[in-house]
Amino acid sequence: ASNTCSVVLKDVRIPKENVLAKPGRGFLLAMQTFQNTRPAVAAFAIGCARSAMEYAIDYAQKRKTFGRPIGNYQGIQFKLAEMYKDIEAARLLTYKAAWEGDQGLDSNLTSSMAKAFASDVGMNVTTEAIQVFGGYGYIRTFPVEKLFRDAKLYQIYEGTSEIQRIVIARFIMKKYQHAMPNLFEIPRVEIQVEKKAEKSHL
Repeated sequence: ASNTCSVVLKDVRIPKENVLAKPGRGFLLAMQTFQNTRPAVAAFAIGCARSAMEYAIDYAQKRKTFGRPIGNYQGIQFKLAEMYKDIEAARLLTYKAAWEGDQGLDSNLTSSMAKAFASDVGMNVTTEAIQVFGGYGYIRTFPVEKLFRDAKLYQIYEGTSEIQRIVIARFIMKKYQHAMPNLFEIPRVEIQVEKKAEKSHL
């Protein structure tokens, strides 16, 4: 749903002094930018989710069925509560990733977690917002259908949600340290095998 355009460079020559990385190192340099760009994508997703939630809240307060606003029904309240809870959690995780980057720390892991979680929250919240709107949520009369389409993008660009999970899983398998390591020690069981000498009878 967002506007996308192409940038075409034709007959462009770049002076040597403007080359950003040595030949063969460009991909690595590009990968290093992700810890800065992924928190930004997470922030976009949170903004998208928050907008959808606010539209849903407003609609739930005004739309009436059987003489009551639909926001009075527990089923709608649960949806709104889940939206708010998840948005706040995503926002705090994104703040953490941004803070680590601002402090010059290695924020690659936190950036991936923030991007993966916030983009999933964006997708879930916009989906639930459409549910709150019912049939109106699916047509262009209200903006939640566009927010739903926008939210999907955040799960894809700057590394898909699957890529973020690979980054997180690699950390877990290689670098994760248990908070209480003694609880997870596997006891060593020594098994003694007694060898009985066989007596040979002449």
